[in-house]
Amino acid sequence: MARVTYELIKKEKYTGARLGILHTPHGDVELPNFMPVATQGTVKTMSPKDLEEIGVQIIVSNTYHLHLRPGEELIGRAGGLHRFMGFKGTILTDSGGYQIYSLADLRKLKEDKVVFKSHIDGALITFTPEKVVDIQAKLGSDIAMILDWPTPYPSTFKEAKFHMDLTTHWAERAKKYRDSTLGEVNLFAIVQGGTYEELRIDHAKTMKELDFDGYAIGGLALGEPKLERDRIVEKVIPFLPENKVRYLMGVGYPDDILSSVAMGVDLFDCVLPTRNARTGTVFTSRGEITIRNAEYKDDFSPLDIECRCYTCRNFTRSYVRHLFNAGEILGPRLATYHSLYFFINLLKQIREAIKGDYLMDFRTEFLKKYSTSEVKDDPG
Repeated sequence: MARVTYELIKKEKYTGARLGILHTPHGDVELPNFMPVATQGTVKTMSPKDLEEIGVQIIVSNTYHLHLRPGEELIGRAGGLHRFMGFKGTILTDSGGYQIYSLADLRKLKEDKVVFKSHIDGALITFTPEKVVDIQAKLGSDIAMILDWPTPYPSTFKEAKFHMDLTTHWAERAKKYRDSTLGEVNLFAIVQGGTYEELRIDHAKTMKELDFDGYAIGGLALGEPKLERDRIVEKVIPFLPENKVRYLMGVGYPDDILSSVAMGVDLFDCVLPTRNARTGTVFTSRGEITIRNAEYKDDFSPLDIECRCYTCRNFTRSYVRHLFNAGEILGPRLATYHSLYFFINLLKQIREAIKGDYLMDFRTEFLKKYSTSEVKDDPG
């Protein structure tokens, strides 16, 4: 498999924002960009054709879930994840570290491995840094992530350092295994350290010295205040390589994306557009709206008057509301299509703003409109 490389096109004149291209075995990814989440080899309710129409260039799937079901051996026999799920673009696979961390009572953390019980059938499973790389090699993803261990928020300095040191140890083992056995795997590092600046900077320096193919900032969006998150991202970015992609994991609200791009982040992923859409809350240029609400019963305007996606060009708020209330699967599908289009189009507009050196003006105007959200509740 060809190496993933980052090409810097230009830096925005007034911020740290970067316009770039990530060259991958399955095509170029324009940066900054957003990855829809395809945890189990599918973006829920969407077909690969839908994703292509929307303009999705890269998605993220999950090693933990795909290992449990249907298994990397089966996917390998099918010709790899791209052929198995019919997606032609770039695929990044997360290591599953966060999912295992979330299991709490079902896992046991050790220095050389993590042992956990499958949430499906209770089977005992062991992940090592090497095994996680091997699984992702068999999946055939374009980008593989190291096995890491996030620090919960809040945490003590001692706890954050322990998890950071463990992630470093695992990163060294993963890279050594990749270099000696699976040279074709593109491997990204993950910077940990909780909300402690000293730890984050030290870890970024350590990971940079190990020379990975790309770098992610992990362990955020775990409950910390936005100001804390922005502070950590701002401190870490200067210590990551300029010639490698910078990926902020799990962060996805539009205002968070805009502030992070201005600091120099290139890549994002989040379940927000798809998860919220399936429960009837969609993103629009005027903020989020909960389409199941009674106020949309006689509303024959599109979900977003400024949107040109398939849903907004063909259907009304009234109809989409009816679909949700009738329990029709087309409702979540149309809502998801729109919200993904909204995010992909937002990143496209951000790239144009960086190109034209007007990112901060764009951010101000976008947030001014977006803050006039019609509805702010979350139905869960």
